[in-house]
Amino acid sequence: MLLKKSFSLSGHRTSVALEAEFWSVLEKEAARAGQSLAGFVAAIDKDRGTCPLASALRLAALAAAAHRH
Repeated sequence: MLLKKSFSLSGHRTSVALEAEFWSVLEKEAARAGQSLAGFVAAIDKDRGTCPLASALRLAALAAAAHRH
């Protein structure tokens, strides 16, 4: 099931729909980094290049999960 969250990125509102498991990992990584989820997403958005935001967030979650194992 996809969960939609909305953020303000670079002055624009955007919504991203990801599976709950990805949001859970991203929220934990944001907390570890001492950031809000919105701040963490904004940092990923800034560095994603041409990759779609949802894909960039999934890749960041997978990378974080891989580093914890």
